[in-house]
Amino acid sequence: MAEALREQTGREFVTGAKTENLGAVNVFVEEILDQTACPDAMRMQILICVEEIFVNIASYAYQDGDGDAVVFAQALEDPAGILIRFSDEGIPYDPLAKEDPDITLSAAQRPIGGLGIFMTKKMMDEVSYEYSDNRNVLTLKKYFQRTN
Repeated sequence: MAEALREQTGREFVTGAKTENLGAVNVFVEEILDQTACPDAMRMQILICVEEIFVNIASYAYQDGDGDAVVFAQALEDPAGILIRFSDEGIPYDPLAKEDPDITLSAAQRPIGGLGIFMTKKMMDEVSYEYSDNRNVLTLKKYFQRTN
């Protein structure tokens, strides 16, 4: 319940789902990170995940034309962290439903695709997907200190 109340303090950024808008998305997320005690190494991990998710939306969500990506971000207080939620009205697609790639295989032996979402799942503490109100919604959470 407390997290739901804090969510109201987050901010939303709407931009065209185009790879050239990645820089603006990063600036938006960094503005939220600036409000936190996020360690620099963790900040880089978060921005890698933001890039992966946004570029996937830009590349695959709207195959029949242009559309928007909505990025919602908020600093979390207890435990300290960040929540980043991506949503789009593109083709329904759950990136978490795909089986993780076999990273024991060489790059030449692995099928193309899936490595970015695999890395995102490993770097973030929580990753969830839902399709709601004709929107893909992917939520990432990263906590700055382990609570257990």
